[in-house]
Amino acid sequence: MSPRSQTTRILAGLGAGAAAGLLLNAARRTGPGAAGWIDTWLVAGGVLDIVGRLFFSAIQMLVVPLVLVSLVCGVAGVGDLRRFGRIGGKVLGLYIATTAAAISLAIGLALVIRPGAGANGGAGAAAWQAPPAPPLADTLADLVPKNPVAAMAAGNMLQVIVFALLAGAALAVAGSRAAGLRTLLEQANTVMLEMVNLVMLTAPVGVFALIARVLAVQGVDVAGRLVLYMVTVLGALVIHVLVVYVGLLRGVGRLSPARFFRKLEPVMAVAFSTSSSNATLPVTLETVEHRMGVRGSIASFSLPLGATINMDGTAIMQGVAAVFIAQVYGVPLGLKDVVLVVLMATLASIGTAGVPGVGLVTLAMVLRQVGLPVEGIGLILGVDRLLDMTRTVVNVTGDAVVTAVVARAEGEMDLGRFNDDRPGPASPGKGQP
Repeated sequence: MSPRSQTTRILAGLGAGAAAGLLLNAARRTGPGAAGWIDTWLVAGGVLDIVGRLFFSAIQMLVVPLVLVSLVCGVAGVGDLRRFGRIGGKVLGLYIATTAAAISLAIGLALVIRPGAGANGGAGAAAWQAPPAPPLADTLADLVPKNPVAAMAAGNMLQVIVFALLAGAALAVAGSRAAGLRTLLEQANTVMLEMVNLVMLTAPVGVFALIARVLAVQGVDVAGRLVLYMVTVLGALVIHVLVVYVGLLRGVGRLSPARFFRKLEPVMAVAFSTSSSNATLPVTLETVEHRMGVRGSIASFSLPLGATINMDGTAIMQGVAAVFIAQVYGVPLGLKDVVLVVLMATLASIGTAGVPGVGLVTLAMVLRQVGLPVEGIGLILGVDRLLDMTRTVVNVTGDAVVTAVVARAEGEMDLGRFNDDRPGPASPGKGQP
């Protein structure tokens, strides 16, 4: 199924669920008899509740194996940094720095706008109590798992990530001696991504059930909060592009942002329509090499690496969503919680595959680690598909920005080709200083 048809189905489920939820909300207001019947058979423990919980279980089922396998494969691929030396360090450093800046911006904007303030999560929010946060010293001391299998079984994602980073680094150092294991893990990663696709096939039904249940209890109040949530995410995406990306292009790369974005238009169009960084990668490579003049030796390393570990748009969504859900459930976020969200979302972006829907899986990991209810994803799931297309554009734009800036700094960019608006192959000559 194409991403566009999947988007249409999810939007149809969203619309139908919203209509059904508002009708049920109106029916609940007619009297206690109708409210009791609707709550018993549809909302609280009823059909909508069961379907929504099944969908959530399917998402949570994928969290540990997907993050573990994806992160090991992603870090193992960074073994090429030994060949690229200084260039690889710059690329990796910029990817991590822009992701950390993205999540910090998202959390700051969400704390100012407060999109979830004044709402509540319905019956589930009333019954749910935030678990006591462990001391920061304990959190740091528990980063390294005593038993990796126990960490996976318990869903301790910080420990799982640390283990995956070490395993990926060891796999990269082992090189050809562990080629068989690396191939096996890459095949497992492919299987996990197909499992995500299978689960996302049920997303229209899950979206219908979740949105209908929320609106049946909340009415139009929560709808307004969802709009504010969407505005917050989109605002953070725009600010990140205009401040961070434009700043890098103009201040560090000394390149024209206007010309850069004009040349990147085909890439952004494909990213928006597919919601997949991986699916966009061939177009990104062709554009950055042939239209911008980046040498293939840098583009062929930086762009695939970025499609694996550089997910600024996804990190922004996770930051805003974490704050939104905390506000809806009335859970205060202290400084330690904010720092932990920044750390978790930055690390999660490394393990987030460039395919539609995976950001929600890693969001579950972030929420679990900071003690927020995973069920809160149900509040945003219905509108996430719309935001997924936009944040994918930011993801691939960040890959291209970092690649161009590093190539410019290393003299590996044909400025004549970059300044030439006519299509054509990049010059084989080395870039001008």
